[in-house]
Amino acid sequence: MSPPSRGHRLDRHRGVVRPARSADPTPVVHLNRAVAIGFAQGPAAGLAVVDAITGLEQYHLLHAVRADLLARLGRVDEARGQLRRAATLTLNVREQDVLLARQTAL
Repeated sequence: MSPPSRGHRLDRHRGVVRPARSADPTPVVHLNRAVAIGFAQGPAAGLAVVDAITGLEQYHLLHAVRADLLARLGRVDEARGQLRRAATLTLNVREQDVLLARQTAL
């Protein structure tokens, strides 16, 4: 018996991958997309995507990403506030330290 053809393996792989692509993206996926857009198209474009995300108001990384984009736009006071907010939302002491250090550095 010969091994399956390359096309057969690809067809099987596509069948596994396809459902993941058809699923609705989660808010975290949108946040990751905002980061990519912020690098590719600039911080204003990334911030527009972040500001349209709902459901992550209590997620510290939303505020950390927003802070980075705001800082890159020169909106330092707003960025500091977002970093403070992010630090209050995480229970990880090391993350709090990093976020507060970034706030101080701005």
